[in-house]
Amino acid sequence: MMKKDAVKKPVTGTNPLLQSFMVITLVVLFAACKQGSSTSVISQTFEGNGDDLERVTQEMVAPPLLPKHQQVAAGGPKIVEVTLVIAEKKIEIAPGDSIWAMTFNGSVPGPMIVVHQDDFVELTLKNPATNTQIHNIDFHAATGKMGGGDISTINPGQQVKFRFRATRTGVFVYHCAPGGMMVPMHVVSGMNGAIMVLPREGLKDEKGNPVTYDKAYYIAEQDYYLPKDADGKFKNIATPQQSMQEMETAIKTLTPTHIVFNGRKGALIGKNALTAKVGEKVLFITSQANRDTRIHLIGGHADLYWPGGKFNNQPYTDLETWSIPGGSAAAALYKFREPGTYVYLNHNLIEAFAFGAIAQIKVEGEWDNSLMKQIEKPGAIK
Repeated sequence: MMKKDAVKKPVTGTNPLLQSFMVITLVVLFAACKQGSSTSVISQTFEGNGDDLERVTQEMVAPPLLPKHQQVAAGGPKIVEVTLVIAEKKIEIAPGDSIWAMTFNGSVPGPMIVVHQDDFVELTLKNPATNTQIHNIDFHAATGKMGGGDISTINPGQQVKFRFRATRTGVFVYHCAPGGMMVPMHVVSGMNGAIMVLPREGLKDEKGNPVTYDKAYYIAEQDYYLPKDADGKFKNIATPQQSMQEMETAIKTLTPTHIVFNGRKGALIGKNALTAKVGEKVLFITSQANRDTRIHLIGGHADLYWPGGKFNNQPYTDLETWSIPGGSAAAALYKFREPGTYVYLNHNLIEAFAFGAIAQIKVEGEWDNSLMKQIEKPGAIK
């Protein structure tokens, strides 16, 4: 504890000019902080519709991978052209269990889109004539017109194009929302994905310093509700239309038959496990379009966790488990410090191990005894 006389002791020997400079500097800094704190997200205004901006095309890739992107934006805002093609297809979600999936670009979840704040996303959405359903897309990152849902509804054989400005940073869900009960039925049939809007200057850690990632993975939890027959066996559904009719009863139970990562059981374990190396910083983006979940990395932590996946907020540190409300996504960054197989799962352990909401990350590198050391191997009780 500091002594009272030490507190009262005057500062001596300081150059008066230096004192004046320090006072002026503090006043300027205080004014800048005050000005910054008075600027609210509510007060933001925007000009221009993007017509005159440079255009770039983003090539979509299947999850868990992300498309090629820069972590720090180069130059000013751009129009990022994205094309999503709707595919109604029968997929196996567990050995012997299949569903007529509603998908963007044929994958569950749909592809990750990556842009920077103030970029425009120009989406071309195609609904091939071979499909049977009306579809559209609702971006949680967009402003107005039901996230685009009101201006993107298309019948089989049609396409639509619209553009929105990515005004808010973070990771956001997108999904099909054709109206009524078809909204949840299409979402739980796999028709959802995510978009990441990075700050133009890149991510920052809890101290406000720039932070980069060496790899990024997109992991989506998907709940399915397969219809059952009178004997409790899953029905073999012949067509997408029949699937929609049968599913309306199944989803009202609010009891999933399957809870998996990236569309099917075992999609991210064993030979399909994610990979990393000791020392690499990995950004994990996880979404759940319909129901709440909670994520945990066994053997690691979230070094940095952005609540709600929103990058303009100061990240939390050292989280062991992080919640993701239904209809949202989250972002967590972890630097791997030890080799081995890590498990990334829904920490409702029943949903992880009995249903399949589980992934693995296989990490290569040298062991560090300063973090963990086995003192004695298993053996007979002494």
